[in-house]
Amino acid sequence: MNDLTLIVLAAGLGSRFGGVKQVAAIDDCLHTLIDYGVYDAIRAGFTKVVCVVTEEIQRAFHERIGCNIERHVDLAYAYQAIPAGRAKPWGTAEAVLQALPQVGGDFATMNADDFYGSDAYATMASFLSGGGDHHALIGYRLCNTMSEFGTVSRGVCEVAGHHLTGITERKALRSAPGGAVDEAGNFFAADTLVSMNFWGFRASAVAAFRDGFEAFRRQASPASEFYLPDVGGSLIPNVVVLPTHASWMGVTYAEDLPAVRMRIAALVASGQYPPGLWQ
Repeated sequence: MNDLTLIVLAAGLGSRFGGVKQVAAIDDCLHTLIDYGVYDAIRAGFTKVVCVVTEEIQRAFHERIGCNIERHVDLAYAYQAIPAGRAKPWGTAEAVLQALPQVGGDFATMNADDFYGSDAYATMASFLSGGGDHHALIGYRLCNTMSEFGTVSRGVCEVAGHHLTGITERKALRSAPGGAVDEAGNFFAADTLVSMNFWGFRASAVAAFRDGFEAFRRQASPASEFYLPDVGGSLIPNVVVLPTHASWMGVTYAEDLPAVRMRIAALVASGQYPPGLWQ
């Protein structure tokens, strides 16, 4: 197996959550969704983790999460800042760009506040280890990624066969009969495949991140963001969509936490995860 790196996107501000959701405890042992994601990644064969954080939370992050991870896998940090004149960082793709100097080969990305399921990591690791030039995206059914407590943003995919033919970031998606509706009133069926930022990139994608950000900066407004789907879309037709029927778990809103804790407890009770995750 090739050396595989997992990039954890943990520099988000958590404005809808109302706090530092990256360190929110989702079980009685105070583990976070990042703990479970990295645990699954290590089981799947990833050999390095790069966590993208802000300098302000790095110490707390390491004390709560990083100190456990580094006992089991190579761990590095990268930092994403809020530029002058902006209220938010440049976005998820720029966060990955900050991590790339720590990455030496093929890599995957995960959101700090999303639970993807062990099958997703195994599927991605198998794909990346198989070699070739194609990149990949884990595609989730839209109906399995909604929150009952508010709207969400998703990268809505267009797929032909197993290949990505288009992807568009849709904001303020809310549940509707048979699917969801975005802020412009566009309807998307329940089985529409969407991105949850679980991408797998070959090392050759580094140029797409670098060149894409430079092009973005030349026309960016103070509020615009450089998203992972922007980079993934630029790599079409060399992106394979790997569908999954897994249901999303995440803590977009504080109200999501109780349901996530219950579902994690059920997974532990069924033996899919040990009670003491890192013991």
